[in-house]
Amino acid sequence: MPKKILVIEDEKDIRELLRLYFKREGYDVHIAKDGETGLRKASQERFDLVLLDLMLPQLDGLEICRNLRSRPQTADLPIIMITAKADEADRIVGLEMGADDYITKPFSPREVLARVKAIFRRLERPRAKEIKREYGGIALDTSRHEITYRGKSHSLTSKEFKLLDYFLSNQGRVLSRDILLNEIWGYGYFGTTRTVDVHVAHLRHKFQVLNKSLVSIKGLGYKLQEEPVKT
Repeated sequence: MPKKILVIEDEKDIRELLRLYFKREGYDVHIAKDGETGLRKASQERFDLVLLDLMLPQLDGLEICRNLRSRPQTADLPIIMITAKADEADRIVGLEMGADDYITKPFSPREVLARVKAIFRRLERPRAKEIKREYGGIALDTSRHEITYRGKSHSLTSKEFKLLDYFLSNQGRVLSRDILLNEIWGYGYFGTTRTVDVHVAHLRHKFQVLNKSLVSIKGLGYKLQEEPVKT
């Protein structure tokens, strides 16, 4: 079965360019012209990936991304944001909302295709053995994709979950930002190391034990202490 892609884009020329380009590559492409229609389609149908414009009528891309990440059935749905905004702050906000990647206009359809294929390659990698991890009140279950902290359930984006799991499985090791980008986002990811910092900040905000236990190593990256630092 071909991969099913939803393009949520209000600019007709861009919408049609992406539709034609991806159809030519064998993808099953569906279109939404505004935010409300896009969210409804993404919520009611099963898609393998969403190409999401940031500036949309009725409902913007950030709100759509936030909504999809809050629903169990779409929490892991790959999302690539497409926007005319090139400021780093806008990219960071998009990533914080749970986007997997970020592309600025104008863009080459070949670049978009390359990023889509990179995401699909990562998803098709064989899954590691499903295990449970515990650290300073954090309990992570990879088989159920669930996490609790001090007995209370917590919601994480797919990338936050994978990043936390990687830190927990590499306690005591200094992990560079490049290593983390390669391991969590994949070799085909086109983003910057700032992406790692944003996600680390999210984890520290959600889990108090990480404020002191997940330390920054100047000029290198991050290290999770083997023993949690009491807070």
